Amino acid sequence: MKQLLNTLYITTEGAWLRLEGETLVVMVDKEKRLQVPLHHLGGIVCIGRVNMSSVLMARCMEDGRSIVWLNNNGRFQARVEGSASGNILLRQAQYRAADDPDKTLELARAFIAGKLRNSRQVLLRSARDNKSREETHALKKAASAIAINLRNLQHVDTLDSVRGLEGDSARVYFEQVNHMIGPAAREHFHFKQRNRRPPRDPINALFSFLYALLLNDCRSALEAVGLDAQLGFLHAVRPGRLALALDLLEEYRAVFADRLAFTQINRRQIGKKDFDFNPGGSVLLNDSGRKKLLVAYQERKKEQLSHPVLEQKVEVGLIPLLQARFLARHLRGDTEAYIPYLHK
Repeated sequence: MKQLLNTLYITTEGAWLRLEGETLVVMVDKEKRLQVPLHHLGGIVCIGRVNMSSVLMARCMEDGRSIVWLNNNGRFQARVEGSASGNILLRQAQYRAADDPDKTLELARAFIAGKLRNSRQVLLRSARDNKSREETHALKKAASAIAINLRNLQHVDTLDSVRGLEGDSARVYFEQVNHMIGPAAREHFHFKQRNRRPPRDPINALFSFLYALLLNDCRSALEAVGLDAQLGFLHAVRPGRLALALDLLEEYRAVFADRLAFTQINRRQIGKKDFDFNPGGSVLLNDSGRKKLLVAYQERKKEQLSHPVLEQKVEVGLIPLLQARFLARHLRGDTEAYIPYLHK
């Protein structure tokens, strides 16, 4: 279960990865910068212009170790993996569920219930930390609005209605982003609206990069238990889209990605110098910013919390894998319902 915690991220432009015995070696300008035992690694993520020897790639495929390439903004470009594995009977159950409108609606509700509940928790936590009476009131009011949508979610009977409640809650949530940023950091971090491809401000750049990292972990978790990451229930299926990974991601956006972004900003661990402001209006993390965020992301994944279903301490990085297993058990008929991750 440790594979999701042991992901190697390579961010140095022009780095060359090769196999040396039973270790992975990272070369930069013909100088050895890093050497890691292969058995410590569950996956490799290359960000930007990173090259790799065919021998290392073949060994990773043989071991079942995935290799992913992202661009400098964290957007997915390619994935290399060995022969497909997984339980065909589980995938058949997944395909049958996706063809069943009632089951599709049930699971879509569950994913969004997790998202709304966790988004509300983030708003309430920010309200407790905020020293402004006016801003605290606004945060609590937004949390109450999302709570109403959460109650209404159980009564809607179409996917479009589920998506409508999710969209309205997202609007309410994002309207409070500036209130979740400390006053001292607001000079360089101001949020107007969610935008991407490309992001237009530092906060959106942080969100997009962290969502991409988390999506990659959700995909790995689903494929680890034998599910098809492209066949979802909430997100529409289209070629190349990781619909089920996006479904699973909804539960974690606020508590794992957004909270980490706010922490980095409020603790002054990331600042204006960690972004590139391009002439066309796009704002992207630079090499320094990406490295800081990757370190923080990996450290966050190693933290432990009490899982609400298992009632025991687990590492944050294992939550997607555990939820993927719960989903697989439900699709096989072993459990009556899928319970989304609910952060305390």
